[in-house]
Amino acid sequence: MRTVFDQVLGGLAQILISHLPTLQDMRPVYVNRDLNGRVRLIVDEKYQNDPAKHVVLNDIVNRMHETLSPHTYRPEESILWEYNIASVVDGQVTFPLEGCPGIHVIDRLAVEGDWSNVAPVAMKSPRVVFFSIKGGVGRSSALAVTAWALAQQGKRVLVLDLDLESPGLSYSLLPADRRPAKGIVDWLVEDLVGNGDTVLADMIANSNLSHDGEISVVPAYGNDPGEYIAKLGRVWMPKLNAEGRREPWFERLGRLLDDLEARLTPEVVLLDSRAGIDEVASACLTGLGASLILLFAFDGDQTWSGYRIIFRHWRKTGVVREIRERLQIVGAMIPEIGSADYLAGLRDSAWDAFSEELYDEVPASPEPTLDELWSFDRDDESAPHYPWPVQWNRGFAALRSLHDRLVGINGAEIVPIFGALTEGVSRCVATEAPAT
Repeated sequence: MRTVFDQVLGGLAQILISHLPTLQDMRPVYVNRDLNGRVRLIVDEKYQNDPAKHVVLNDIVNRMHETLSPHTYRPEESILWEYNIASVVDGQVTFPLEGCPGIHVIDRLAVEGDWSNVAPVAMKSPRVVFFSIKGGVGRSSALAVTAWALAQQGKRVLVLDLDLESPGLSYSLLPADRRPAKGIVDWLVEDLVGNGDTVLADMIANSNLSHDGEISVVPAYGNDPGEYIAKLGRVWMPKLNAEGRREPWFERLGRLLDDLEARLTPEVVLLDSRAGIDEVASACLTGLGASLILLFAFDGDQTWSGYRIIFRHWRKTGVVREIRERLQIVGAMIPEIGSADYLAGLRDSAWDAFSEELYDEVPASPEPTLDELWSFDRDDESAPHYPWPVQWNRGFAALRSLHDRLVGINGAEIVPIFGALTEGVSRCVATEAPAT
C-alpha cells in the first residue's frame, strides 16, 4: 500500500531508529523534505567513501524506497552529499524528527511563512497581536476599542492593519479626512527597489480618538489604493539586503515595524492579523516578537480544530515553550442570553485544547519539580485558556461606523462589553513595558 504525506515522517523514523548509533556518529544528519513532499537524507560528504557507513546508508535508502513510495527517490538518488553541511539549514524551516535524537527535518515550503521560527519578544514597545482562526468574530473592532481605551489612559499607541487581503481597520480609527496617502502594501512594494523611505511619512495618521494619549494608525492601503491588487501580488517577495543576504518578506515587515517604532516611540503596538493559517498570520504570531497574542474564539468545532492544528505544529517542531506563555484566549461576541453557560463551555473547550497540546503533563504523584511545570487548573482565572470575554452588543453589532460611535463614547459604555479585554491588555502592557 502506498504511503500518503502524513505517514512519511513517522515511517522514516521507524527506519532510522534501527540505525541511530551509526547516524548519530555522523551528525549532523538531516532529512530533506522537498516542495513535492519527497524525502531524502543530507549527509556530510566526508562519509561518502566510508565502507561501514555505506552499508548502513544503503540499507536505509533501500527501505525508504520500498516503504515510503511515492514520497521518496530511487535509492541512488536518496542521499545528498554536502561539502559544507552546516550551511544547509541557513534560513530554512527545521524541526527534530520525532523519536530520532540528533536528526532534524528541513522542510522546504512553497511559501515564506514560518510557523516554527519564534522570534524573541521585542525589547522596545510591547507588541500585541489580535488573531482569529475565522473572520467575523469582531477582532478588528475589539482592537480599535482597545486602542481607544489605552489612549484614554494617556498611552502612545501604534496600530498596524496587517490584514492585507481584507483591510479596513483604519476606518474604525480614522475619519475620511485623516486617512494617509499610503499604507503598508505601498512600503513593502517600494522597499523591493530601495524606495521605502519615500512613502514612510505618508503612511502614518493620527486618530482623532487619541484623547489624553496618541493613536498612530498605519493602514494596509492609503486614501487612494491605486493598483492595490498589482501591489498585493508583490508584497510577499524577498529581496537581497545590503550584505547580499536573502531577506524574506516577513523580515522586511519586521524592519518596517522597527523603523516605525524608532520614529514614533509608541508605548504599545497593536497588530491586526489576517485570520486563518496563512502567511500574514505566521508573521504576526511568530515573527514579529509579540509579547501578547490574543486568540479570538467562538465555541465551535471550526475554532478548536484550527487552533489545535497550530498548537500541534508548535509542539511537533519543538517551539511550544517559546510561545505558549504569550497566548491568551479571548471569548468573541459572547451572547446576551445564556452567556454564563456559553462562557463556561468556551472555557472548557479552551482548557481541553491547551491541556492536551500546550500545558505540561502533571504527574499523578507531585514531585519536587512540580513548580517548574507550566500548567493550570481548568478554573484558574489567570490561565491563558481562561477567556477574556467580549460581549455581543446589539448597538455595536448594528453600527455602520465604529469610528463615529467612539467619538462620543465614554468608559462606562465600554466596560460592560470590552472591559475584560481592555483591562487584560492594560495589565500586560504595564508588565511588559520597558524601563525608562
